[in-house]
Amino acid sequence: MMISTRGRYALRVLVDLAERQSDDYVTLKEIAERQEISEKYLESIVKLLVKAGMLDGLRGKGGGYRLGRDAAEITVLEVLRTAEGPLAPVACLEEGSKACPRAGECRTLPLWKGLDELVSNYLGSYTIRDIAQSNPDGFVYVI
Repeated sequence: MMISTRGRYALRVLVDLAERQSDDYVTLKEIAERQEISEKYLESIVKLLVKAGMLDGLRGKGGGYRLGRDAAEITVLEVLRTAEGPLAPVACLEEGSKACPRAGECRTLPLWKGLDELVSNYLGSYTIRDIAQSNPDGFVYVI
């Protein structure tokens, strides 16, 4: 499994805002500068995060973005699924996929189910708050 820049940047945006948790909105320009990410590229990412309810966005003067929910309620799994789409290791395990006609005799299905469960449990056990709080003073994190 390879997580794209979109997934990694989505995490960085949320962690950035969690570290500066306040009721104030933060401009996309500020986030982009701090994270050294193209503002144009971040526009498409924050749009996904707003739609998913992880961010609140406000247009106009004094506008920007802030966390839409508490950082402890947003899991890494949720962020990556929002940014990346399904994380299932094989197509037959993707949510909403047709039942595989070979599932009953597939020798590898238990392997893929186990991997899917491990990944989901692992990524679901970390929240944005966990990542934001694990950053020791002076340490620049890289995702």
